[in-house]
Amino acid sequence: MDIEEDIRSLQLESAEEETNGPVNPEDVKLDEVDKSEHMDEDPKPEVETQPIHVEPKAKEKETPPAQDDDEAEITKKRHLNVVFIGHVDAGKSTTGGQILFLSGQVDERTIQKYEKEAKDKSRESWYMAYIMDTNEEERVKGKTVEVGRAHFETETTRFTILDAPGHKSYVPNMISGASQADIGVLVISARKGEFETGYERGGQTREHVQLAKTLGVAKLLVVVNKMDEPTVKWSKERYDEIESKMTPFLRQSGYNVKKDVIFLPISGLVGANMKTRVDKNICPWWNGPCLFEALDAVEVPERDPKGPFRMPIIDKFKDMGTVVMGKVESGTVCEGDSLLVMPNKAHVKVVAIFIDEDKVRRAGPGENLRIRLSGVEEEDISSGFVLSSVANSIPAVTEFVAQLAILELLDNAIFTAGYKAVLHIHSVVEECEIIELLHQIDPKTRKPMKKKVLFVKNGANVVCRIQVNSMICVEKFSDFPQLGRFTLRSEGKTVAVGKVTAL
Repeated sequence: MDIEEDIRSLQLESAEEETNGPVNPEDVKLDEVDKSEHMDEDPKPEVETQPIHVEPKAKEKETPPAQDDDEAEITKKRHLNVVFIGHVDAGKSTTGGQILFLSGQVDERTIQKYEKEAKDKSRESWYMAYIMDTNEEERVKGKTVEVGRAHFETETTRFTILDAPGHKSYVPNMISGASQADIGVLVISARKGEFETGYERGGQTREHVQLAKTLGVAKLLVVVNKMDEPTVKWSKERYDEIESKMTPFLRQSGYNVKKDVIFLPISGLVGANMKTRVDKNICPWWNGPCLFEALDAVEVPERDPKGPFRMPIIDKFKDMGTVVMGKVESGTVCEGDSLLVMPNKAHVKVVAIFIDEDKVRRAGPGENLRIRLSGVEEEDISSGFVLSSVANSIPAVTEFVAQLAILELLDNAIFTAGYKAVLHIHSVVEECEIIELLHQIDPKTRKPMKKKVLFVKNGANVVCRIQVNSMICVEKFSDFPQLGRFTLRSEGKTVAVGKVTAL
C-alpha cells in the first residue's frame, strides 16, 4: 500500500514537472534540500504522515506556503511531557507500552513479537514493557535504565511519554526525565507487599514524589496499577487504603491534593480503565475518569512564547551538522534565527528544527525539539548548556545564592560551610560546595532568623551561597522557575532541594 502511494506521488511529481515546462533552478535546489532533509530521517514516519490525497504532496514542494497548514496542524494541539515515576516494578514501562498500543502507535505484529520474546525469557508479563525498554540490558533484567521516550496523541493533546527508571541506582536518570516534564504519572502497585516496599523509608515512591515536586512537575496522576492482580481483584478496600496512605505524604511533599492530584485505578497489563472507562462488571465502584480522560483534562501553566528564548540542552549528536536536543522552556525559535550557546558564548545559526520526526519552521515553548545548528562543533557542546536568545542571554555563573530545604542528610553528617554534594539543575549535573550559610529561615514566620547560623540539621530551611567548579547557566527562580530549581544529592541520596534566589 505504502509503496504504491510512493510510486503514485513520484509519477505525479514527474508529470507536474513536464507540464510546468522550464523548471526554476531555485525550486530544484529547494527540492534537493527537501530530499536531503528526509534522507537522514527514518523513512517510515514519512510514509505515515503522508496525506492520502497525493496531489497536494507534489505541489507542496513547489509552493512553500502550503507547508503552513501542515505546521498549523502540528501546533494546534497543545503539547505536554508526561513522566512516569514510581518504585521499581510498579509497572511504569508496561503502562507506557499499553498507552502506545491503545493509541495506535504500536501494531499487533510488534506486540506478538514482543510476547514471544518475553515468553522465551519466561517473563510473560513483561511484553508490554518491551515497547518502552528497548535495549537488551533493560529487557534481560526487566528494569528501565535510561529514560525512554515515546509519543502519542489524544483528541486535544500531543503527549511525549518519558519513562523514568524506578531503581534507586538510576535516580540521576530519573531526575533528567522529570526535569523536562509537565505532568507526572506516579505508578503504584496495588499488589500485596509491593506498595508497602515502594512506600516505606528508602522506597523509590517517596523519593520520586519529592523529586518530582522540586523538579517542577506541578500536576500528579496517581495511578494504582495491577488492580487485576489475584491478590487485589479490583478491591475497593485496597484502593482506598493506598489513597489514604499516599494523601498525607503528597501533602507533605508540597502538592495541593485537591487541586493538583488525581487518583485512579488501572491495570497496565490488560489495559483496563486506560483508553475507555473500566467495565462496571469488573469494577462496580469506580465512577471517575479513565487515564486518557484524566490526562486530557490536566490544566498546565501558560508559558510565554514572546519571552527570551531558553532551551537547556539534554543531548547532542552529529547529523549533517551539529544537532542539539532539549525542551523549550520559554520563547519561540524560527529557522534562520541567530542564538547563543551559553556558557561558552558560541554564536550559532538555526539551520533546521524538528518536532519528533517532522521538520517545522518555528516552535514555541513546551516543545521537545531537535535543532540543527551551524557555527559550533558538536564536541564544544555538552548537556547542561543552554541555547538562548542573543539580546537577553541566560546568565552564566560559578556561584549563586539559594534557599534550601534539607530533606535527609546522610548518617551523622552536618550541613555547614564546606559541605560538598552533586547539584542537579535543569540538565546540569555539577559538583558543588556550600561556601557559607547566610541565615536560617524560621519555619513559622517564613522570615530569616536574626541569629548567625554555623550549621543546620534535617528539616531546616536555610539560605546559603553555593559554588560550582565550572560555569553553569542558571536563572533566578522568580524569573524562570524551570531554570532556577535544583536538587542536591550525595552518595545516591537526595539531600536537599532548593531554588536560586540571587546570582
